[in-house]
Amino acid sequence: MLRCCLLLIAGALSTLLAASVLAKPYKGAELYSYEAYLYGRYEMRMRVARGGGVLSTFFTYKDGSQIGNTFWEEIDIEVFGKNNATQWQTNIILGSSRPAIHTEEEHTASTSLADAYHTYVLEWTPDYVAWYLDGEEVRRITGTSTVTSLTNPQSLRFNIWASESVEWTGTWDDSILPVYQFVDYISYQPYNTETNHFEAGWRDDFDSLDTSRWGKANWSFDTNRVDFVPENALVKDGILVLALTHENATGYSGTPPQDDSASSASSSLQSSASSSASEASSSSSESSSEAELSSSSPASSAAVSSSLASSSRASGGGGGGALHGLYLFLLAGLVLARRR
Repeated sequence: MLRCCLLLIAGALSTLLAASVLAKPYKGAELYSYEAYLYGRYEMRMRVARGGGVLSTFFTYKDGSQIGNTFWEEIDIEVFGKNNATQWQTNIILGSSRPAIHTEEEHTASTSLADAYHTYVLEWTPDYVAWYLDGEEVRRITGTSTVTSLTNPQSLRFNIWASESVEWTGTWDDSILPVYQFVDYISYQPYNTETNHFEAGWRDDFDSLDTSRWGKANWSFDTNRVDFVPENALVKDGILVLALTHENATGYSGTPPQDDSASSASSSLQSSASSSASEASSSSSESSSEAELSSSSPASSAAVSSSLASSSRASGGGGGGALHGLYLFLLAGLVLARRR
């Protein structure tokens, strides 16, 4: 019995050592919602990070999409840090094949998106998906299987990370660290499929971190230079801060830049939300066909995630939960060994 216990302990130690060796030298952050939503209008004010290789994102994600051949469902807003943070990408990811089917499209802003807060809006209905920047519609996909295949509720996620793809996100230089993504607020309006209007929902101003609504990631994935760690996602002075740091310099001790124009920006966009939804059937901004979809490598953070905590709130998820379990297992083995 003693030998058995010692062998189990040795195995646990090997696993812990392997996990330690595989830890990445950079740390990022991801915040995810416990609740999933089917359709809606999502508005947020963000000031993004600048630097090659860096991505500041908001996206919706059907939990568990990364498992096996599960049908993937995801809608993205991804802001590049390269080129002075003037470019960003919209995307819908679908399908059971791997890599999944993408509808990537890049957009260029007139100013750096890292110098001030900007308002991003994602509208998702059964008939269309549309993206807005500072009140201007930049893309709309109407009808076709690209939209109608989005049939399941999706969680809400913010993250900051660094891609290994130089071609996609630019040349990485860790001397820029630390860099930060700041979020002033996010609001959600549900979509009424009978009236074809967005209705009153909720708004989180991040006066504190609502732990009944949000969880912090503790995982990573292939092509990501960073591990997501809880200490790099925090709220300070009414701002959600997502940090990208070296592994020995996590957290945030500074003063977040304030967003003085948030109220006026939000009110002007809210007034146009209902008309946008009701006029969707007559819009012809963009109609994508399945033939136009590209099969590029997964681009968003969730697209290649190896473990996601929000598939079950109680499960914890990711490598962090597994390591905690190994520590408990190791402790129990030592107790048994001493008893023998």
